[in-house]
Amino acid sequence: MAKTSPFVPVALVVEDDVMQREMVAMLLQESEMGVIQCENAEAALDVLEKMGALLSMMFTDVNLTGHIDGVELAHFTHQHYPNINVIVTSGRALTKELPDGATFMPKPWMALDLLREAERSQH
Repeated sequence: MAKTSPFVPVALVVEDDVMQREMVAMLLQESEMGVIQCENAEAALDVLEKMGALLSMMFTDVNLTGHIDGVELAHFTHQHYPNINVIVTSGRALTKELPDGATFMPKPWMALDLLREAERSQH
């Protein structure tokens, strides 16, 4: 008999600070999510183009290296992949509107809040 593997939700983590990106990835992996890490929005757009339909969640910082910020990435994701739960984080107040349904988590956020959002993405 062929084994079927259970659905594993996958999160895209977009953060240019390596330590923060790895911490978020570790937390999400502990909640049994697959994680793809990108350090900028341009790399994230490549991932979205290839696997957008398979992603459950995207966690992005507002300030990223490159030409696209996290808010613009959130809008692109919402327009093209409306089923992805988008979470945007920043240590500063937002100066741009987030897309409908996106969640803003100001830094420093609590690990429990991130895990709660991740759980929402798994349903």
